[in-house]
Amino acid sequence: MAHANNNYIEPFPPGKKITIVFVIGGPGSGKGTQCAKIVNQFGFTHLSAGDLLREEAKSGTEQGTMTKNLMHEGRLVPPDLIVKLLLKAMRESGNDKFLLDGFPRDEESRQAYDNIIHIEPELVLFIECSKEEMERRILHRNQGRDDDNVDTIRRRFDVFQESTVPVIQYYEKRGKLRKVDGTRPADEVFQDVKVIFAQLNNQGNHAGKQASGLCKSQINPLKRWFFVLCCGCFGTHEAGN
Repeated sequence: MAHANNNYIEPFPPGKKITIVFVIGGPGSGKGTQCAKIVNQFGFTHLSAGDLLREEAKSGTEQGTMTKNLMHEGRLVPPDLIVKLLLKAMRESGNDKFLLDGFPRDEESRQAYDNIIHIEPELVLFIECSKEEMERRILHRNQGRDDDNVDTIRRRFDVFQESTVPVIQYYEKRGKLRKVDGTRPADEVFQDVKVIFAQLNNQGNHAGKQASGLCKSQINPLKRWFFVLCCGCFGTHEAGN
């Protein structure tokens, strides 16, 4: 049934396990490259907050024009808009494992995410990279983006330091943060990233097996007791033969 509010986005069904990882780093730190490698090896869906905003900026709508102007000035877009764009893309993907690239960018975005999506991230991957290396990469990637100019790049660095570093510190205190050195070649960086996601997969598989075993033992205790008794009797009978 359609919701009366056109901006309403249906949440995930109750009880459905959704795995979300935030991928954070300064502009040019290599987030997109690492996300592509994670997708190929671990089956996540990669959603870039920046890409979704750029698509919105090209939409020609009033909201899209506002988004375009804010991005060109190196300023942040309203957090509720970003979160709703992410949720919409997640719902349309059909997957249950997501990399949210370049999100959350500030405390307001983090709070908007908590209020709208209500799913605790499994971990936060922070790709550390020096300001000089990030600037060099952006100026040489030649993607034709409007915000790939020196003045805007430096404003984005300042915004990252002021707004995103407190988010990183928040998740570090909660034990969610995983850091990797992003100044190295991409394949070397991914060796560290791969270890982190392999551990995440193992934790998920272990938890699933524990839950499965618990359910089996609790569904029918009488049946379980009868099964164990019979197995014990058959084992004694065979030993006697």
